[in-house]
Amino acid sequence: MTPEYRVVAEGLRFPEGPLELPNGDILITEIEAGRLTKIRQDGSKEIFAVTGGGPNGAAIGPDEAIYVTQNGGFEWSESLQTDGTNILRPGDRANDYTNGSIQRVSANGNSVETLYDNCNGEPLKGPNDLVFDHEGNFYFTDLGKRYGRQRDITGLYYASPDGKFIKEIVFPFESPNGIGLSPDEKTLYVAETPSGRLWAFDIVSPGEVKNRRVLGHAPPVEGINQAMFDSLCVDSEGNIIIATILNGGITSISPDGKHTTHISLPDGITTNPCFAGPELRTLYVTLGSTGRLIAFDNWPTQGLKLAFQKGVTT
Repeated sequence: MTPEYRVVAEGLRFPEGPLELPNGDILITEIEAGRLTKIRQDGSKEIFAVTGGGPNGAAIGPDEAIYVTQNGGFEWSESLQTDGTNILRPGDRANDYTNGSIQRVSANGNSVETLYDNCNGEPLKGPNDLVFDHEGNFYFTDLGKRYGRQRDITGLYYASPDGKFIKEIVFPFESPNGIGLSPDEKTLYVAETPSGRLWAFDIVSPGEVKNRRVLGHAPPVEGINQAMFDSLCVDSEGNIIIATILNGGITSISPDGKHTTHISLPDGITTNPCFAGPELRTLYVTLGSTGRLIAFDNWPTQGLKLAFQKGVTT
């Protein structure tokens, strides 16, 4: 049985990247609209910043600014279902796409700047998600872009928030998406979208990884034997909680990879979970194609506090 959840906000233009702001509000990216939006507990919405393109993942850095993985934008299709639900789906790279980047949005949302658009001269294609470590730097994935029957070959990166240091730490990768750290920051997790695989890496030192291995798989849809992974978060017990596509919902994989559970949700493109609220007991989840932010209150495990997360959690 699916645990009960509440709908926090609707009418969003393909939401992703949820995070808790210092005052307890939830900030999300609206990829199709090219903006960051603040959502209060009463469901009211306020545009926080306009980034253009396709803002994907977001995280608070050591300077309290918001760091955004900018994918450069998609072409979109939209359809009205018989039940009145509007469905929004991303497609190939946008016609006005140039390349991807990492953006820094000031803590008040008033300024947006580009920190990185390449790594050693190789353009970023479609940065997707990021996570800060306690060193104050961040890991990020580059999902790449699809165009016709072709797709970019991409990698995994480590960078500083001052715009002065970026390096590629894993290449190649088959469309890496969600990314997270274990509670002790000794393991890096990366969700791979088309294969529905969760990868784990040992962190040798900040920005250096080894021992790449598959930790788990997305539970497939019955009949087609396929599912894909999107973005992820980690709880205080080390479980990796991953938004799941096709088999829409969230999938939890134990840190040893031996136990997998799946909660179905009414959106085939469930995009991203995050923990917030008192004691980090609320799990927020973005439902991309139906444009909703939902919340599971009193989640059975406590969330893992992110490196620079503040708000009502503290």
